[in-house]
Amino acid sequence: MDNNLKRTIIMEHYQNPKNKGLIEDSSYGFVNMNNESCIDEINLLVKIEDDKIVDIRFDGEACAICTSATSIMIETLIGKTKKEALEILKNYEYMIDEKEYNSDILEQAIVYSDIAHQPNRKKCALLSWWGIKKALKGEYDERKI
Repeated sequence: MDNNLKRTIIMEHYQNPKNKGLIEDSSYGFVNMNNESCIDEINLLVKIEDDKIVDIRFDGEACAICTSATSIMIETLIGKTKKEALEILKNYEYMIDEKEYNSDILEQAIVYSDIAHQPNRKKCALLSWWGIKKALKGEYDERKI
């Protein structure tokens, strides 16, 4: 994928993130993720029914990479089964860590394929994905918002 197209996709998801804003609904699990080395703090609400991700919402303060990665993650994972989502997550992490991965299942998340060249931004690109992994394992935080 061309670098200009990657930049365009990242900026679109940063400026117009998908599913931004939390809701009051106890059927959603809550996960808080933060990066101690910068401002990134993301709160995720995840709704899973019949082993399928039916909704993900988020809010928080984060840089362009973290915000756009969260938005792209949401768009990629809604409608997927837990098993499908875990496979996508594994391949996304492999891509970020410069390991062999299946690019075909990453959809727009492929825009972060070069993030390894900026090691200080890797955690920005991974933070919300780690949060979803926690949610898929049922490791929710107490909601304090």
